[in-house]
Amino acid sequence: MPSTYIEYTFKVTPLQPGTEILIAELGQAGFESFVENEEGVQAYIQKEDWHEAILDPLFILKSSEFEVTFQQQEIAQINWNQEWEKNFTPIVVGDACAVRAPFHKPFNVPYEIVIEPKMSFGTGHHETTFMMLQHILGTDCQGKKVLDMGCGTAVLAILAEMKGARALDAIDIDEWCVENSNENLQRNKCSRTTTILGGVEAIPTSEKYDIIIANINRNILLDQMETYASVLGVGGQLFLSGFYREDLPLITDCCNKLGLDFVQKKEKNNWIAAKFVN
Repeated sequence: MPSTYIEYTFKVTPLQPGTEILIAELGQAGFESFVENEEGVQAYIQKEDWHEAILDPLFILKSSEFEVTFQQQEIAQINWNQEWEKNFTPIVVGDACAVRAPFHKPFNVPYEIVIEPKMSFGTGHHETTFMMLQHILGTDCQGKKVLDMGCGTAVLAILAEMKGARALDAIDIDEWCVENSNENLQRNKCSRTTTILGGVEAIPTSEKYDIIIANINRNILLDQMETYASVLGVGGQLFLSGFYREDLPLITDCCNKLGLDFVQKKEKNNWIAAKFVN
């Protein structure tokens, strides 16, 4: 059903992690849908939930580290299916994996993931998600226990389950992301993945993980690394992304101090996705 919304068009510098931080804060403020673009993001809130001071609590607007400008307008009606169709194009990772929306034509690939992204992160378009999909494609997941930390749409967990993981935990601190993950897991007929609402404290500790996937940001990764190391089994693999090339030495040093050895990295537009082993 079309609805009346207030649309904000934000330009963000630097684009990342600025856009990621902005979306997280807007979500807490009550915005319910986001469309990322090359300059920033368009954000939508229902008119009945909007008020003049809606942006006042946003820390990023007061931060000297980011420059954020915006325009707003009222949109009489939005048909979200049309919005997704306009702004979400399918992506193909190598010749083995495709990520598409329900309204796209199927792809003839071994691993086809159907995602309705809504406001969650992780459609495969962002460099970090794309590289993490590449890492998972190159990893033996058969019979493995997997943790997807900061799961967003659960696209990474879905691929790991498709590749034979026996049990997976997909954790996100955002209630909307967990809800969207559940929808996407059901859409892709995934039955071995458990979603959990929470942060690092919510990671189950009853059994060690064979594979941990964490596509978040530098500071959170550094804060949570000790926990990752404590729940990763001997010989386990840790895949980390959400940080820039210049942050790799810091991430690597943190991992090394916890007994995690650097194996390899992928790089795209200055973003890094790195692999470590226990």
